[in-house]
Amino acid sequence: MIWQRVQRALYPLPMAPQITAPTQADYADLFEQRSEFVAAAVLLGLVERKRHEPSILLTRRTERLSQHAGQVALPGGRIDPTDVDEVGAALREANEEIGLQFQHVEPLGFVDPICTITGFRVVPVVARIDPAHVSRPCADEVAEIFEVPLDFILEPSNAHRVQTDFQGKSRHYWQFEYRDQRIWGATAMMLLNLRDRMTASGR
Repeated sequence: MIWQRVQRALYPLPMAPQITAPTQADYADLFEQRSEFVAAAVLLGLVERKRHEPSILLTRRTERLSQHAGQVALPGGRIDPTDVDEVGAALREANEEIGLQFQHVEPLGFVDPICTITGFRVVPVVARIDPAHVSRPCADEVAEIFEVPLDFILEPSNAHRVQTDFQGKSRHYWQFEYRDQRIWGATAMMLLNLRDRMTASGR
């Protein structure tokens, strides 16, 4: 059963893991001078659509945002002082960005937090979303909302390692291409972490 596989792969609620996923070696120099990271959380939401096959809910950010403009992302953002915890922050952000109502979401657990080169430590909160949810994008932040089958992410051949030159050095990043969507960077890393944890936890 796919939901049992997902659950076995996660860190349990309610406490988010304190460890952080290792930085890719060819990006280590970008983190050496940074001692603090802004706490953030995202919602890695799984929607059951047909035949018990979940899809992952993703957004494409608007072009006018100051950071990560036009990129594919999971709903989320920085943790505010009024947020109870990482789960509360992820749910609040998802409500603001895609109109996700609290009665339509069931938090399940966490995958590994990651640090980004833009200075955030992001905790991914994995949740089950009721198919009754109807997305309503926040026009200021979200240009598009779409779904990618979990099976697509779980297939190793769909993840591609791409070379790029960034800040004077050759580096690599992971990328998925689903239809006309390019999923890369921190978002791809979080999806890969879910895939790897599900693979390690067995069928």
